[in-house]
Amino acid sequence: MNRAVSSLDRRFALLFVVMLTIAAGNTALQSVLPALGRALGVADQAVAAAFSVSALLWVIAAPFWAARSDTHGRRAMILIGLAGFATSLLLCGSFLAAGINGWIGGTAAFGLFILGRLIYGSCGSAAPPAVQALVAGETGREERTRALTLLASAFGLGTILGPAIAPYLLLGHIGTIEIGLAGPAFVFAGFGIVVALAVRAILPDDRLGAHPGHGASSAYPSIGGAPTGASIAAATQPHAEAVRFADPRVRAWMIAGLVAGHAQAVASQVIGFLVIDRLHLAPAAALEPTGIVLMMGAGAALLVQWGVIPLLGLSPRRLVLIGALLAATGCALTGLATSLYGIATAYALASLGFGFTRPGFTAGASLAVGPAAQGSVAGKVTSVNGASFVLGPSIGIGLYEFAHPAPYLIVAGALLLLASYGWRALR
Repeated sequence: MNRAVSSLDRRFALLFVVMLTIAAGNTALQSVLPALGRALGVADQAVAAAFSVSALLWVIAAPFWAARSDTHGRRAMILIGLAGFATSLLLCGSFLAAGINGWIGGTAAFGLFILGRLIYGSCGSAAPPAVQALVAGETGREERTRALTLLASAFGLGTILGPAIAPYLLLGHIGTIEIGLAGPAFVFAGFGIVVALAVRAILPDDRLGAHPGHGASSAYPSIGGAPTGASIAAATQPHAEAVRFADPRVRAWMIAGLVAGHAQAVASQVIGFLVIDRLHLAPAAALEPTGIVLMMGAGAALLVQWGVIPLLGLSPRRLVLIGALLAATGCALTGLATSLYGIATAYALASLGFGFTRPGFTAGASLAVGPAAQGSVAGKVTSVNGASFVLGPSIGIGLYEFAHPAPYLIVAGALLLLASYGWRALR
C-alpha cells in the first residue's frame, strides 16, 4: 500500500512539474520578447503578433487535444505537448540567435520566430487536459478537486517563476556565437526535454487501456493570465445542458469577462515596452526591471486569489466591481508612472484588481446556471479567458505606438465603464 501511494505521489509531482514547465517557459519567453524585438530592430506590432498567433492556435487546438486524450491515452498527449513546447523553443531560440549574430535580418528572424511559435500554440495545449484527466482518473471524488486545484496553481506559479528567472538565463557567448537574449528559449527547451524523458520513463503507456476521468482545455498560459478554476469545473462538472454565450443568464458575466480579460491582456503585454521607454533602457538592461514589475504583478494577483478572496468571502458581483475599480486605478497610474518604483507599484495595483475580476467572473457565471450546465459554462469561461490574449496584445501595442500612456488610460476608462455596467447588469 505504501509503495502504491509513493508511486502515485511521484507521478503527481511529475505532472505538477509538467504544468509548471509549460507555463514558466512561455511566460519567460514573453518577458524577454519586447527587449528582443527592440534589439533586432523589428516593429513592436511584430512582437504583438508573436503573442497573438500562439494564443489563437492554443484556443483552437486545446478542445481538440482534450477530446483526443480520452481516446488516445494520457501519456501520449502529454508527450505531444512537451515535444511541441521543446521543439518550438529550440526553433525560436535558433532563429533569434541567427538574428542576434547577424546571419539573417531582424525582420526575417522574427518572422521565423513566429512560425516557431505556431508549434507551441498548436501542440503545447495537448498536455494540460491530459494531465488533468490522468489525475482525475487516479483520485477519488473527495480529493479530486483539491488535486486539480493544486495542478492549476502550477500555471499560476509558472507566471511568477518564468519572468523571475529569465534575466538569469542570458547565456552570453558560446564560442564565437552570441546567445544573449535568446538564452531563456534554449534553457527552457532543455527543461522540456528532460521533463519529457521523465514522463516517458515514469508514466505507464495507457494507449490501449481504459481512460477514467476527463480533462478540459486550459486557458493560454500568459503573463497576467492566472488560473480561475474554470478548467477544473469543466473537467469535473456535468455537461448535460449546453449554454450559449448569449444566454440571458450568463450574458452579462461573459461581457464582464471579455472586457476585464482584454484589459488585463493589454496591460500585461505592453508593460515590457513601457519599462524600456520610460526608464530609457537598452534592451539587454531591461530584463531585470521588467522581471521585477511582472513578478510584483503576478504576486499581487495570486495573493488575492489564494489569500484575500477566501478570507473576505465577497459575492461574485462585488469581486468584479471592486476588481474593476482597483484595476482602473492601477492602469491609470501605470500609464503615468515615470520610475521603476512607480511602474511596479501601479502595475501591482492593477494586477490586484484583475485578481478580483477573473474569479468573480468565473464564479458569477457558474452560479447563474443550474448543476446540469456547469461543465458547459466552465468551458465558455475558459474560452473567454483564452480569447482575451488573442487580440489584446495587438490592440495594446497599436495604442502604445499612438501614445505611450494611451493603452493604460483607455483600459482604465473601459474598466470604469465595466464597473458602471456591472452595477446594473450583474446579478
